[in-house]
Amino acid sequence: MIPLVIAEEKLATELSLAIERHALSLVFQPKIEIATGRLTGVEALARWDHPALGAIGPSTFVSLAERFGSIDALTDWVIAAALRQWIDWREQGVETNLAFNISALTLRDVHFPDHLDRMCRIQGVPLDRITLEVTEGATQHAVRLLDTLTRFRIKGIGVSLDDFGTGYSSLLQLRQLPYSELKIDQCFVLDALRSRESRLIIQAMVGLAHGLGLTATAEGIEDAETLALLASLGCDHGQGFFIAHPMRGTELVPWMIDRSAERAEHQTARAA
Repeated sequence: MIPLVIAEEKLATELSLAIERHALSLVFQPKIEIATGRLTGVEALARWDHPALGAIGPSTFVSLAERFGSIDALTDWVIAAALRQWIDWREQGVETNLAFNISALTLRDVHFPDHLDRMCRIQGVPLDRITLEVTEGATQHAVRLLDTLTRFRIKGIGVSLDDFGTGYSSLLQLRQLPYSELKIDQCFVLDALRSRESRLIIQAMVGLAHGLGLTATAEGIEDAETLALLASLGCDHGQGFFIAHPMRGTELVPWMIDRSAERAEHQTARAA
């Protein structure tokens, strides 16, 4: 049996080569405005299909990249690939917001906002179309990250607190750090129809977000009833399998066309 450390080092080396050779891929999950159903943005998600091991989950390969020193290369690849896809969408008449997850290690680099600024300007992507999603775990050392996150906000780049409600320092982070969006974790959303407690928590989170001048986004929407419930609770945006599964960049525009046709047909039926 190969020792675990050696196996991890081998896999980390293969990940570095995959990044260098552009052997990773991106999928994009749409986010909609709940009140209208219109597309408001997409979240870029990295995927690694290993030639021998098959699909390796992001939590696994991001952790490898952080521990074995390739997180900067991975971050740059994701951003560059996502920006190129955004340009393709714009050429097809679609200009939407683009979000991607950022590692805690990357956030500690005070020069990263300027680096991202340059990447966007080279590609011609407006900074106000970009949102960085950071988890509660990534922002445990809030004071150390305040300068970096403030630089993003000054540039017009959005900062979203992902998986809100699953950590112990959420409220402190909301007070200390300059977020623009709060993402309600799917553990509350998935249980909202059955659990009065989950509904109350979601309602409180939405009220908290609005009171702080943030938008509230619900993750994990898997049926029409949950979407309607979130609308009644005043939640701004939503994403989940009921709205759309993560898709390749080339699939977004056809999805939008199909969704627009479905909404028009539904509105016609309601008016009849």
